[in-house]
Amino acid sequence: MKSDLQIANEVSLKPIKRIIEQLDVNDHEWYPYGHHKAKLSLDLLQRLEDEKDGQLILVTSINPTPAGEGKSTVTVGLGQALQQLGKKAAIALREPSLGPVMGLKGGATGGGYSQVVPMEDINLHFTGDLHAITTANNALSAFIDNHIFQGNSCEIDTRRITWKRVVDLNDRALREVVIGLGGTKQGIPREDGFNITVASEIMAILCLAEGFQDLRARLAKIVIGYKVDQTPVTVADLKVEGALSLLLKDALLPNLVQTIEGVPAFIHGGPFANIAHGCNSLIATKMASKLADYVVTEAGFGADLGAEKFLNIKSRIGQLDPKAVVIVATIRALKMHGGVKQSDLSQEDLAGLKSGLDHLAKHIETIEAFGLPFVVALNRFTSDTEAEINEVEQWCNDRGIEIASTTVWADGGKGGLDLAEKVINLVDSHAQSYQPLYPLDADITTKIDCIAKSVYGAKGVEITPFVQQQIEAFTENGWDKLPICMAKTQYSLSDDPDLFGRPTDFKITVRELRPAIGAGFIVALTGDVLTMPGLPKEPAALKMDIDQNGSAVGLF
Repeated sequence: MKSDLQIANEVSLKPIKRIIEQLDVNDHEWYPYGHHKAKLSLDLLQRLEDEKDGQLILVTSINPTPAGEGKSTVTVGLGQALQQLGKKAAIALREPSLGPVMGLKGGATGGGYSQVVPMEDINLHFTGDLHAITTANNALSAFIDNHIFQGNSCEIDTRRITWKRVVDLNDRALREVVIGLGGTKQGIPREDGFNITVASEIMAILCLAEGFQDLRARLAKIVIGYKVDQTPVTVADLKVEGALSLLLKDALLPNLVQTIEGVPAFIHGGPFANIAHGCNSLIATKMASKLADYVVTEAGFGADLGAEKFLNIKSRIGQLDPKAVVIVATIRALKMHGGVKQSDLSQEDLAGLKSGLDHLAKHIETIEAFGLPFVVALNRFTSDTEAEINEVEQWCNDRGIEIASTTVWADGGKGGLDLAEKVINLVDSHAQSYQPLYPLDADITTKIDCIAKSVYGAKGVEITPFVQQQIEAFTENGWDKLPICMAKTQYSLSDDPDLFGRPTDFKITVRELRPAIGAGFIVALTGDVLTMPGLPKEPAALKMDIDQNGSAVGLF
């Protein structure tokens, strides 16, 4: 069987100008980044402001397992299938982070014959957006420490600096560090730490900003720490929002590439969904919606994370109107959620599969709670048996649930035609707009409780005394009317990564709140979720190399 990289390398890519020609883009509204990549000017979005939006389709999934779900692959395959049906389609995805690329999870370009290309470029440095975000984030850290060293006119309490440095790699050794050692000329010693770049608030800001001035205004609102009297200190107090905006001016422009079958692909922004809001940039989604009749986008991990944040945060902030949802599931993952060991997943197990379907049911209930129509996409693997496929299809049919089997990894768009037809029918027959799960004027505790109960199926929330103090302080600062971004393990509906299936009788423990005022939400950290992952014992990087021509080897 060919690897994803081998398949991608065998594709004859179209020059990016030919992809541009499929869209309503003028010559001065795009910038080439080599032969197969481009950035699009924000002037384009302004010119098309009054144009009708295309139909926006969200792809989500059940909770991921090591068995794999293929959500990005289905997203790409669905876009290709829509094009094969004669629709003007585009897809909108996030940019990969080098953390999972070099670590365990892998890239974010799809797979098989449903990939975005050039796969090698996209999974590595692409157009440099993540590096620009890393630089802006760390420039702010440098400005903070220099401000303190030069006299600290803002009276920042060095014990209460909340802004951390970032790097776009999994590096557990950097979670907690001490800086400023080496004498009086080396700065002021203090505790610090690193997050992974995709967890930076600047990443979230770039993905939610609607233009250069909105970007600047959001950067100015970033809370970097507190004074001794507990009042917040912002980037505006340091007067560096202009410099940070300058570092990000090119990164704010959406990237355009193509799928294996030549469908335009907007790939821009890359926040993780377990520790951030998990959606590609609002600008890219809106631009795609102005240029295509059908736009397929994905939100990270399961519906409990990415889809919830797409609908409660991104769509609300950007006034998006998604029309339908695709819930990706695999028989392998459903069996694992039903208690089957990973080593036994290739063997037929109808009992384990039936048990795992309760997990799918919960994600279906979540999407129904938002008032959106949906279809289950059963992403087929070669190990799936006819009996297992029939079991899932019958379970859906008995409940009146639309289901479509897909083989987009092996067959490209052709393998997603049934899914595409069902999505078109859903969009055409459903005119009702979605509704967020909670009003913004609800208090912080109520919003967290709503997500925990409605989306995770928890019986309640444990608020620690420390978090209760934070809630009171955040409310006093006027931050209580913001949406909540829950940071939670992606592997379970609960905050315990080892609790598969559909757990019941559990509570979600909130251990800390972090203000992301520039982004426009409050992050609630639950369980033991980490904002700086670590590498596995055998990271994917061990298989990577370059050949004598400088081409990648072993990149998935």
